[in-house]
Amino acid sequence: MKPKLTTYLIDYWNTQLTRPISDRTRWLEIMAVILTGIGKFVFMDYLNWRLPYVVIVILAWSTYVMLRYRKNPLVLQDWGFRRDNFKSVLFMIMPFVILAVISFFVIGYIQNTLNLSWHILPLLITYPIWGTIQQFLTIALVAGNLSTMKSIRLKNWLVVLITAMVFSLVHYPSIWLVIGTFTLALVYTSVYLKTKNLYVLGLFHGWLGALFYYTVVNQDPFADVFLKYFH
Repeated sequence: MKPKLTTYLIDYWNTQLTRPISDRTRWLEIMAVILTGIGKFVFMDYLNWRLPYVVIVILAWSTYVMLRYRKNPLVLQDWGFRRDNFKSVLFMIMPFVILAVISFFVIGYIQNTLNLSWHILPLLITYPIWGTIQQFLTIALVAGNLSTMKSIRLKNWLVVLITAMVFSLVHYPSIWLVIGTFTLALVYTSVYLKTKNLYVLGLFHGWLGALFYYTVVNQDPFADVFLKYFH
């Protein structure tokens, strides 16, 4: 009897792990992402609590990821936290990265906003963490959920467009950030729906984002977020 009971429990557990996520859960995740985006306008733009907001968002969503992982270890792979196709996705995204970097410097030179300093170095290390969280929220939870729901059937191009609009609107009122993030999301969402790898997208989101601030936007996020606490 014991072997049969053990086999039954293993089969039941495997069934739970592979059970499809309900559309209700997917909608709730999308709504939570939208609320997180609204929080940006309140805590970052209005109250100027940039660092506390970023830290809380990272901790809150990291906790959610861990809870979902403990319930279903396969969810990380489904979201795109995977390394098996890292190299292939890297080569896929590299032409866009090179073109983006060249464009940043050209635009920065034309509008005289090149403002590179040592402040960019800490951001190149830390910003990919925040970039990965942003990609997880907008691409994995918004695009990923919209593309796999059973209650609605959306074409991939529409999912890409909706995701790009959501991601860019969160960066309002900076017009350059709206344009940059809209373009980034168009490319990144298209790549994600084919490859499902958040690590590559999050890494380059952080690096490109940091460079974008110091070449095109003419802002110093390191000073705005960190240095003010030392004055």
